[in-house]
Amino acid sequence: MNHDKSIEEERRFRKNQLAAAFRLFSKFGFDNGVTGHITVRDPEFTDSYWVNPYMKHFSQIKTSDLVRVNEAGEVVEGSSVVNKAALVIHSAVHKARPDAIAAAHAHTTYGQIWSTTGKTIKPLSQDSCAFYNDLTLFDDYTGVVYDEEEGKRIAEALEDKKASILRNHGLLTVGGSVAEAAWWFILLERSCREHVYAHMLGEPAEISAEVAANTYKDEGSSQAGKEQFQPLWEMIVKEQPDLLD
Repeated sequence: MNHDKSIEEERRFRKNQLAAAFRLFSKFGFDNGVTGHITVRDPEFTDSYWVNPYMKHFSQIKTSDLVRVNEAGEVVEGSSVVNKAALVIHSAVHKARPDAIAAAHAHTTYGQIWSTTGKTIKPLSQDSCAFYNDLTLFDDYTGVVYDEEEGKRIAEALEDKKASILRNHGLLTVGGSVAEAAWWFILLERSCREHVYAHMLGEPAEISAEVAANTYKDEGSSQAGKEQFQPLWEMIVKEQPDLLD
């Protein structure tokens, strides 16, 4: 009984954080029509995950709106339709990475701009050191991701890292919690913005490998991701408490 209760509490916690992440993504301008999705693995039915319903704006998503789908992309809880691309990408990522409790993908302004360069992120600042040797590049684009094989290729390109830049497409992050995946996405978009402006100014100086590696230990750890997300979580819940409905 207690075990069931703890699972239900964990499920509620994960879904609440997922709804909060969508509200934050909207607040930061990461919404773009019907594109973009964040997912979190169910704590009990671990071969399934919770995701946003199709055609519902990030700013309107509540915990009760979330839909659970299995690895085959079938809705198993909830009545809403789910974005086909979300199913293809996230099903592949969750299947390939058992450690990925949550994953985030969106078409953001600077993430998309930087993705056109076909380059990864360099350690230009303390923040971008969070991705030092922990970021890959999916150096291909074949159109909207509707094919399962394409989803598998994206998941394989992610390797064991926490983030990937999908060339000509956008950003993808994963984490051991919604907090981590969401924070890494927020930080990666900001790092892409930093890179766009830095390169407009000229040839930016990179942080040395040794310093970048040491800085990564502080900025790029799982604990850092959770801690950085916490004040954002508290802010958005206080500002938009209806997200918990």
